[in-house]
Amino acid sequence: MSQSIRIYVGTYSQEIYVYRMNLETGQLTSESQIEEVENPSFLSLDPQNCFLYAVNETGNYQGQESGSVSAFAIDSQSGRLTFLNRQSTHGTSPCHLSVDATGQCVLVANYGTGSVAAYPIQSDGHLGEASAVVQHQGSSVNPQRQTSPHAHSIMISPDNRHAFVPDLGMDKVMIYQLDLATGQLIANDQPSVAIEQGQGPRHFDFHPGQEYAYVINEIGSTVTTFEYNPEAGALDPVQTISTLPDDFEGSSSCADIHVSADGKFVYGSNRGHDSIVIYAVDPDSGQLTYVGHESTRGQSPRNFGIDPTGTYLLAANHGSNNIFVFRIDPETGTLDYTGYSAEVPTPVCLKMVQVEE
Repeated sequence: MSQSIRIYVGTYSQEIYVYRMNLETGQLTSESQIEEVENPSFLSLDPQNCFLYAVNETGNYQGQESGSVSAFAIDSQSGRLTFLNRQSTHGTSPCHLSVDATGQCVLVANYGTGSVAAYPIQSDGHLGEASAVVQHQGSSVNPQRQTSPHAHSIMISPDNRHAFVPDLGMDKVMIYQLDLATGQLIANDQPSVAIEQGQGPRHFDFHPGQEYAYVINEIGSTVTTFEYNPEAGALDPVQTISTLPDDFEGSSSCADIHVSADGKFVYGSNRGHDSIVIYAVDPDSGQLTYVGHESTRGQSPRNFGIDPTGTYLLAANHGSNNIFVFRIDPETGTLDYTGYSAEVPTPVCLKMVQVEE
């Protein structure tokens, strides 16, 4: 039986789009979409791929200064989405969310007000009211971007015990213990780790060996490597490396970061340079060595995704309303354009599921 990849595309529009990708060729085919979903910019799936959750990146929800988070049921055959319910995020411009490995809890990061929130997932996929809301406090050196906290993502550790929140406004990665029994986010013994001032940490990913972690810094166009102690949930920064070519003189900022499933490569997106930067990972130290850049063939790639088989990287060009498909060379980490793409309004986030045909 052949296999393919189903792709859920979050956007800055009123729709979530559903695509199918042929695993042999990388060709994309539109399957469905769900409408009247306000700014569903970032998505997350539950562990069984039965439910999808989306932030609604707005500043007003039911007359309050807040965004919201929406729950959807997934049809196992067609992949179609059915709306379940919404909850306030208790902060403005929610921009990222994660589902824990047991499917009990959704965590949301609010960029506008610099806070994070947790929600219980009910047995039918609906979201309960927030079980925790934590407000960050602080600022950093950039007078345009860092006068207040801006929680930009929230990632749960592979062992499901800690949550890590890069805060662009504070130049810190905040660290929480995740208490699933109570739905609380508890300050870790190491409550945060500082990034070099002015860098603006945005997205975060773990090495599969759980010895290293990486944050991409939006303002500074850099990636910081950490040694990671999973037992303590502790981070120790050991390297910061540029995402841009030495001779680049234009304006650019970073968005997303992903580690390959085999742990050999790290990828990051540049908006302005409009590229994916490729690094090789030193297996003994976790530190990065520059491999190259690949143009995303569009403008302002915000997020990108690596399919579950590790065969393809898909770049979502928010500025040019398209998604381009690249094949990953498993030996070198380099990217080769497959010739396939899709026109999608303001694509932001790509979440992928392997399906039987």
